[in-house]
Amino acid sequence: MGLSEDIQQKHFKSMRQKAAINIFFTNNWLSEKFRFFLAEENLTNQQFNVLRILRGSQPEPLSTLKIRERMLDKMSDTSRIVDRLVIKGLVEKKTCKSDKRLVDISITEEGLQLLAKMDLKDNISAHLGSLTEKEAETLSNLLDKVRLD
Repeated sequence: MGLSEDIQQKHFKSMRQKAAINIFFTNNWLSEKFRFFLAEENLTNQQFNVLRILRGSQPEPLSTLKIRERMLDKMSDTSRIVDRLVIKGLVEKKTCKSDKRLVDISITEEGLQLLAKMDLKDNISAHLGSLTEKEAETLSNLLDKVRLD
């Protein structure tokens, strides 16, 4: 089914308007699918994002400021998200050796194991399975181009 049928709207001011609405609609659709996937592991989108950021920085720890800079949702309360992940045993906080005012955050072995388990399901890309690799590359490049504005 196409966008027009999904939202029951036949006319748009322009193809750019239709494309923008389609991006919003598809984002919500993907977010809903992904929310169910994360709920199985009792994680939020932001917590999952922090875990992936920390895994990518290994073996180097990151400050909350560095984590926030890399997050998909820049408005997230990174400190609170990290604190919840500490409670779950998925990350750890230590005082920074070079600057005692800062806190270093690292992913734990438990956090790495959880991500490895989730990677096996590969739920993120599974919902784009109707696209070829070339189409996915083209889509990604077009979305990058949109953000150049």
